[in-house]
Amino acid sequence: MLNGKNILITGGTGTFGKQFVKYIAEHYKPNKIIIFSRDEFKQYEMERKFRDIGNLRFFIGDVRDRERLNRAFYGVDYIVHAAASKQVVAAEYNPFEAIKTNIMGAENVIEAAIDAGVKKVVALSTDKAANPINLYGATKLASDKLFVAGNAYAGGRVTRFSVVRYGNVLGSRGSVLPLFLEQKKSGVITITNREMTRFWITIEHAIELVIKAFKEMEGGEIFVPKIPSATMEEFAKIIAPECRIEDIGIRPGEKMHEVMIPSDDARHTLEFDDHYRIMPEFRNWESSTKALKGRKLPDGFCYSSDNNPEKINPDFLRKMADEVQQKITEMAK
Repeated sequence: MLNGKNILITGGTGTFGKQFVKYIAEHYKPNKIIIFSRDEFKQYEMERKFRDIGNLRFFIGDVRDRERLNRAFYGVDYIVHAAASKQVVAAEYNPFEAIKTNIMGAENVIEAAIDAGVKKVVALSTDKAANPINLYGATKLASDKLFVAGNAYAGGRVTRFSVVRYGNVLGSRGSVLPLFLEQKKSGVITITNREMTRFWITIEHAIELVIKAFKEMEGGEIFVPKIPSATMEEFAKIIAPECRIEDIGIRPGEKMHEVMIPSDDARHTLEFDDHYRIMPEFRNWESSTKALKGRKLPDGFCYSSDNNPEKINPDFLRKMADEVQQKITEMAK
């Protein structure tokens, strides 16, 4: 599907964008892979790292700038929308900036994609968008709603939009894993609450889910992977069993447990072997019923990190920690 096509990633210099480019270059033969982002130095670093990928292009711009998006999206077939303001505390302190990027930026991407005749757009979401308690989560929920509604907004045009929602990415920027590895040297690991639980996903799994969404989306679905959970105490003990664990208390804007499918959404969610699809309640556009082969969920179902039957594999987590530590060591040289 992606062979010979032009693929663009907004916010493409982030953790997801870099790994996505590597994955696409290894598994497909696209005509062009376009990185759209606002940091020219990160683009310079990324260009040096991927200099062997001859069809990689870089486009400086901001999702807040509709005219720039119009120019960047010309001739593009598929878009991954990864650009976002993601820091919880920063969003609370700079609320209008988070809204401009996460909500107004989403609107700009939708409108520019429709006008440019882009075939499919997959937007990256977060577990914090389900039952949000902080502004970041609220902006991402609004973004999710916009991308679902974008299918109706497109009218009879070719463009279709879907969303991929997942939990914490192991080893990404801002992940607790690099922090724990650094704290491990001191013999003390700090956690906010021992019983707090989180969903965990690898960057490879996240990329594969995006590819699945491109292949199977009809428009309007929110794809949610089946991924493991762990308490913060379990997580810390696997990473640093020899260290003392110190509780520092829940930070403002944090939940004890994250949710990816609230019970109210479960009524219109379908279950598949390796993922769930939250189907749109308001469907005002043409689509087939191919996705309806999934299984309906029982009444009262809620997919949250504290009731998730799948627990994180200790051996796998230790392997991930070794890989992250190796990357940290290489960057420090």
